[in-house]
Amino acid sequence: MTTAQRKAALPARADVPREQTWDIEALFATPQDWEAEAEALPAAIDALGNHAGKLGSGPDALAAYLSESDDVELRLARFFSYASMGASVDGRDAEAAARRDRASTIAARYGSATAFARPELLALDEATVREWLTRPDLADYAVRLERLWRSRPHVRSAEVEELLGAVQAPFASERGIHPALTNMDLRFGTAGGEAVTQGNVDRLTSHPDREVRREAWENYADAHLAVRHSQAAMYATHVRQNVFLARARRYPDAITSFLAPDDIPTGVVTTLLDTYRAHTPTWHRYWRVRREWLGLPELREYDVKAALVEPRAVSYEQAVDWIEEGMSPLGAEYLRDMRAGLTTERWVDYAENDGKRQGAYSNGGGRVKPYIFMTWNGTMSSYSTLAHEIGHSMHSLLSQREHSYAVPRYTLFHAEVASNLNQAMVRSHLLRQARESGDTDFEVQLIEEALANFHRYFFIMPTLAAFELEAYRRIEAGGTLSAPDLIALTADLLSQGYGDGVQMDRERSGILWAQFSTHLYANFYAYQYATGISAAHQILEQFGADPEAARDRYLTFLRSGGRLDPIDALKEAGVDMLSPEPVEATFRTLAGYVDRLEELLAVRKGN
Repeated sequence: MTTAQRKAALPARADVPREQTWDIEALFATPQDWEAEAEALPAAIDALGNHAGKLGSGPDALAAYLSESDDVELRLARFFSYASMGASVDGRDAEAAARRDRASTIAARYGSATAFARPELLALDEATVREWLTRPDLADYAVRLERLWRSRPHVRSAEVEELLGAVQAPFASERGIHPALTNMDLRFGTAGGEAVTQGNVDRLTSHPDREVRREAWENYADAHLAVRHSQAAMYATHVRQNVFLARARRYPDAITSFLAPDDIPTGVVTTLLDTYRAHTPTWHRYWRVRREWLGLPELREYDVKAALVEPRAVSYEQAVDWIEEGMSPLGAEYLRDMRAGLTTERWVDYAENDGKRQGAYSNGGGRVKPYIFMTWNGTMSSYSTLAHEIGHSMHSLLSQREHSYAVPRYTLFHAEVASNLNQAMVRSHLLRQARESGDTDFEVQLIEEALANFHRYFFIMPTLAAFELEAYRRIEAGGTLSAPDLIALTADLLSQGYGDGVQMDRERSGILWAQFSTHLYANFYAYQYATGISAAHQILEQFGADPEAARDRYLTFLRSGGRLDPIDALKEAGVDMLSPEPVEATFRTLAGYVDRLEELLAVRKGN
């Protein structure tokens, strides 16, 4: 079925069953209620400016501003969630698109109205404010202010700060050009008679027909190669800008400037990458096993997603049951809340309808409900996505119950642990069931789902993290980042992971950095996916050793939200991200999957 035929077969948003949609009415009962809030919010935002120049006049004044700004921010979060969620589920809805644009404008207004607060708070006497924080109405703000204070060595004079603030908009220009180029101007040709798009390239590169996979992979790469010099110029500009800003704020290097807000030592990244490189032979072995399973003379990059066995369809209801069974070690209360969210509470929008955008995400919902956006297509990938996103949503639910809005939300570093542990726990449960029942085809399908997840989080993301670190180091040393430089760097890094198991096309392989450039513009973002999956698998091993203690530590981690910096929160959960152990634990799991595939391949050959 072509893309046009498939779209024509999809229902309109208004025609999908209500139970397959999220309960967006919990945010605003009607669009008219949202419009009323749109009229009211600007005045509430502007009123925050009345606190300017008064934050140091006493604890009452500080408490009044922080409380009032939190109230407005929470209202804004709900307001923006409703608008963005409506646009996500139906890109054809002009009214939803208009709401999203209006919400963005009002959100920008909040940023301008509260711009005075940070410099004023930093100018206050720290010892005096610490005394104020002993008051019950200010105690929950201690974490937020502590993190603000640690940025003080990097705050410059008022004149310099004004200049640094003024360059933010022009410095964002390449980030505006990039999505226009990649999402609007690139054309990827066809594969198997179907137009290749950003939305279907993953499906086409896992197609059972090898020729379709090859066409899709090559055409997608070739489209990016055609604009490689523009892409490289934009990214090099982005890196230079960030190096300038890091130096202006007196950081030793750019990576430190990006990790400092969450108090993450650079050693976390370098330990991850060093340990990853030391264990790449496990990946090399997997590629060889995959080639044998597929019966190919050589494994090419367009073969890494090809199914090893005939995939089975999975219903949403079946996936919910699997997730509940797999997460049972976390206890009855966790399971009750999770199942309600997946069913009767309607956290999840999983309907497939015309106009729905691609991808998946979890939205805290302005502390109303932790909403999940995805599209159910009846595959193991859908089940895996649901398990991943419900991990984020339960993290949000438990941390919001534990803390007031004054306590910071958890970071991405925290978040990817929760989502990956859910996937790992459910997968472990299903693999035990499949092995006990002798259902080897299902076992292989589960291992494939695991390895697809590992390929993205534990192969692609460490590769991008190593690429990014090297790119910044080259600019900081006075070097350049031309398109040939970036392509060669990426190809070299990929070859470390492929070894002799994958036959590379260096030019097309090396343009991978441009295909994932959205991650790179987010600045030292990709590595957190790899640390998340690593921490999750070390925690999973703890459940095997002492389930009760592991459950208590892990639930404490979820409930802590952003109260602790991520490295400290994980230490309390029994994971030291400065050590190689989490990454080694994940490679142990990966090696176990490869071992089992080898065993099953030997059985298949024997038959």
